[in-house]
Amino acid sequence: MFRLKPREDKFFKLFSESTRILRQGAQVLHESMKGEDDLEQKMKIISDIEHQADETNDEIVDLLNRTFITPLDREDINLLATMIDDVVDFLQGIIERIVLYKAGAPSPGATELARLLEDCTEEVVKCFDLLPNIRGNRDKILDHIRKISVLESEGDRIYRQEIANLFNTCPDPVKIIKWKEILEHLEDALDHCEKIADLVRGVVMKYA
Repeated sequence: MFRLKPREDKFFKLFSESTRILRQGAQVLHESMKGEDDLEQKMKIISDIEHQADETNDEIVDLLNRTFITPLDREDINLLATMIDDVVDFLQGIIERIVLYKAGAPSPGATELARLLEDCTEEVVKCFDLLPNIRGNRDKILDHIRKISVLESEGDRIYRQEIANLFNTCPDPVKIIKWKEILEHLEDALDHCEKIADLVRGVVMKYA
């Protein structure tokens, strides 16, 4: 039932796949924020991406249950997989709300948040690509983690600015409710990217 290999490299391959699915979802979201013409098609694409993310997460959990000695702590593997999947869920939730609420064109600030989210996922991919050699790549991984923190901080600033602008300039209370919720999801997705980075930092400290 259990594999006794001291290092199960398939975990790293699955994480690489999972983070690339996440990045693809963020790219589609950013593209969708640039124009409304094909929003419903983009929503279908992200729905497919979310299913891929679920399947990859299931593979990681299944492998975890069948592997006796894992390359990272079991709790860390499970939490990393879950958090990556959670961000994909946020991406799906964002575009669904834009479409289903008929929220209209996003503001430049909302589009910028989507751009920051895409940049964060790119750094997440780079972090996980370096994990198979944690000791040798320690400094590079920490550098990508710092970049994620900077991007998330910039996202916090823009989020606060956008919420203020929404209440100060939008005369339509229904539109305020719609976009406040969408902006909150964008900010939550960025927060989760930073939480993933923080967890990776903890893994680096354990093993490097």
